[in-house]
Amino acid sequence: MNLANIQDFGAVNDDFTNNSVSIQKTIDYCAALGGGKVVIPAGKPYLSGPFNLKSNIELHLEHGAVLKAYPDESVYTKSAFRQNMGEGTIWIGGENLNQISITGGGTLDGNGIFFMGDELHDSYELKPFETIDPRPHMLTLVSCKNIKMYGVTVSNAAYWALHFIGCYDVAIENISLYNDLKVRNSDGIDLDHCQNIRISNCHIESGDDCICLKNRREYEELGPCRNIVISNCTLISTSCAIKIGSENMDSISHVTFNNCIITGSCRGIGIQNRDEGTVSDIIFSNIMVECKQFSEVWWGMAEPIYITAYPRASHDHKDAGWRLKPGAKEAGIGKVSNITFANIRCKSENGIFLGAASPDLLDNIRFNDIDLEVSKTTEYQGGYYDCRPCKDDDFVGEQTAGFYMINAQNVYISNTTVNWGTQKPAYYGNALYAENITPLILDNFNGTAAFEHLESIVKKGKTQLEKIAN
Repeated sequence: MNLANIQDFGAVNDDFTNNSVSIQKTIDYCAALGGGKVVIPAGKPYLSGPFNLKSNIELHLEHGAVLKAYPDESVYTKSAFRQNMGEGTIWIGGENLNQISITGGGTLDGNGIFFMGDELHDSYELKPFETIDPRPHMLTLVSCKNIKMYGVTVSNAAYWALHFIGCYDVAIENISLYNDLKVRNSDGIDLDHCQNIRISNCHIESGDDCICLKNRREYEELGPCRNIVISNCTLISTSCAIKIGSENMDSISHVTFNNCIITGSCRGIGIQNRDEGTVSDIIFSNIMVECKQFSEVWWGMAEPIYITAYPRASHDHKDAGWRLKPGAKEAGIGKVSNITFANIRCKSENGIFLGAASPDLLDNIRFNDIDLEVSKTTEYQGGYYDCRPCKDDDFVGEQTAGFYMINAQNVYISNTTVNWGTQKPAYYGNALYAENITPLILDNFNGTAAFEHLESIVKKGKTQLEKIAN
């Protein structure tokens, strides 16, 4: 294998040199030879502005090596979303590549705090900008095949950390990802129009979604997001640990999440469909979820499981011109169907929420062997559910229920228990609240209301309740 050290091409690890030219020369040298290993040596951090990977290149960070984003906003000029300039730039990029690896025991450091404004209670302010938001996404790969990433540490993203767009055959294993939990938009791994992906044995902490599946409109020609396996991961998020959506103009399907632990998160598992794309054939199994509330800066109200299909809001500035179909004034909304949750243990301040604009939008939602404990642990006001970004009401509901469900069909709940902890504010309510659920089928559902004067199970509207005798 061809081997090249960035030091041999002029890189220096002082506190002020932008090494992007030296790193690009090293990559280009190996690529011209048909490929090879580009080595970031151990020692003091190497600062670098943007550079691009090439096919057949392994970017290898030695144990103790640090490659850190250069602290100068002016060098970040390429948009991460093509003509949409307002959602970050690219630090490490690549397009239409084959056989790329990022390996080793070193660290990619996004230098995120440099790009932030003032520190607030549980977040940082976002700096104003005119045309382009200079905050760099750490890694952005577009239409690439055969990607491997293992062993490295990724830290301190200013925007999304790892963004794969239209990529095919990606394996991410044994990485540690530590973003600052106060940095907004600092997603961990985003799979955008991607197929045949494996993520395993990773630890991710992020100030937004830890792992997110989506189909952004800026890359609509790149097709659906499907055939994805995620296993054996530990996740912490100030927003949603596992999220599907909210941007989804195509289809997301054939996905499994297995053997994961979620702790300290604002929302555990979230399906947030807000566009015309569909979500189907998803299995979540063997997962432990612990959630708590954060301020309204962060989306979520400590829902351990959250499944929604509402039309997208169009008044938010980030939605204007890019979230809706070209020329459309109203958002479409796709169906969410064939979703299974099995052997899930939840402990949270809030309950499980299902909500849709109409019952036909949520179909065949199955809960089997769910153990839910609801108890208040923070001082933030609860009693409702966060539906942002939603065309109508951003927050819905009048109580915290074990299961709070509005508008769905073919919902199955079996071998499930709802318990209440010792901290029960007055807005804690029923074990199950169902409105316009046809049918709702219960098999060995065990749960009482939070207080004796309430019913355990409340059905409203057109709910058709069926209980299976045991």
